Amino acid sequence: METGKAGKAAAGDAPAIEVRGLRKAFGELEVLRGIDFSVARGEVVCVIGPSGSGKSTLLRCVNLLEEPSAGRVTVAGTEVTDPDVDIDRVRRRIGMVFQAFNLFPHLTALENLTIAQRRVLRRDRAEAVRIARANLARVGLGDKAPAYPAQLSGGQQQRVAIARALSMDPELMLFDEPTSALDPELVGDVLAVMRGLARDGMTMLVVTHEMSFAREVADRVVFMDGGVIVEEGTPEQVVGAPRHERTRTFLARVLDPAGAGAGGADDGAHGGAAPARRPSAGGGPDAFGGRGRPS
Repeated sequence: METGKAGKAAAGDAPAIEVRGLRKAFGELEVLRGIDFSVARGEVVCVIGPSGSGKSTLLRCVNLLEEPSAGRVTVAGTEVTDPDVDIDRVRRRIGMVFQAFNLFPHLTALENLTIAQRRVLRRDRAEAVRIARANLARVGLGDKAPAYPAQLSGGQQQRVAIARALSMDPELMLFDEPTSALDPELVGDVLAVMRGLARDGMTMLVVTHEMSFAREVADRVVFMDGGVIVEEGTPEQVVGAPRHERTRTFLARVLDPAGAGAGGADDGAHGGAAPARRPSAGGGPDAFGGRGRPS
């Protein structure tokens, strides 16, 4: 992580991501209620919080997969909420890794990495293949180039998805619960790749329930609940010694679910009646605010 921190100190310029007054509503449900924060170049920021807190919606607003109801989002100096913005051009600078791997099942791992390079970046086949092979090697899958997604484990598929994003030469990476759909024994390999990206100085905004990753890799941790940022700070401050009771309650449930009393606060927004759901690395694509519900 030292490389990333050095990069931030040297940059000293506009943030990689800047969010001001961000609001997002789905009908009558206001999921984001005035979010203000920024991510410096080379910084790793982990966003934690219960299901329904607005984490994934925030991430999707950064690259306009969700259109904000109000507020301003700026990425690398370009306001993506400007009605006249060329959003496709902005998105070429942003890599995003979802809960679901979203690989083309009829293409090999190598072809999954080359197709966007050739069609979007207009690279010739030889260059696209060279870059794809280099990134497969970077995530530890150099020998899996000819494999189809069905022949790969979930962890391997997610690493292919990360390599695909890297092949587009992004300036920053967004991760939306990249390990939530994986069996626990497969999580480590994906997190190891993300640690390597952090060491290389990649700007990363990560929605996660992996507290060990947040403690070890993040420069800053943001805790969200009920569509607002409750507190933020270093991992030592937010995860190690949280100031707010809501943060303490959430962390108790995540770090020691067996010890959390059944009568404790639920994992929804304040006062929510929905039953609490225990975070799990093996959750399906709808776990923790996946497709079909705001998070």
